[in-house]
Amino acid sequence: QVQLVESGGGLVPPGGSLRLSCAISGRIESIYAMGWYRQAPGKQRELVALIISAGNTNYADSVKGRFTISRDNAWNFVYLQMNSLKSEDTAVYYCSAATTTASSYWGQGTQVTVSS
Repeated sequence: QVQLVESGGGLVPPGGSLRLSCAISGRIESIYAMGWYRQAPGKQRELVALIISAGNTNYADSVKGRFTISRDNAWNFVYLQMNSLKSEDTAVYYCSAATTTASSYWGQGTQVTVSS
């Protein structure tokens, strides 16, 4: 089992920045990839950013150059630095863990609202 707890969401004006954190506990040794997803009202959940154990990252086209995913070496935390935020970035953001046992785990989500 892996437990995930997101934090850092909030209300920010367009052009602002936020840093989301995902605290990871449990069978950390089984994790090989972590992702940040988001779901806006009336839309499907979408992948925002992904990081694997080797450190490689991947981003949705809509956030490339604005968002950065990172982690600490021990897989205790995964972060999402979000810069130049736009109104269309408004969503509930979730972190997710994929494990070597083909399981996936999700946090409870944190709300990000970009509005003036």
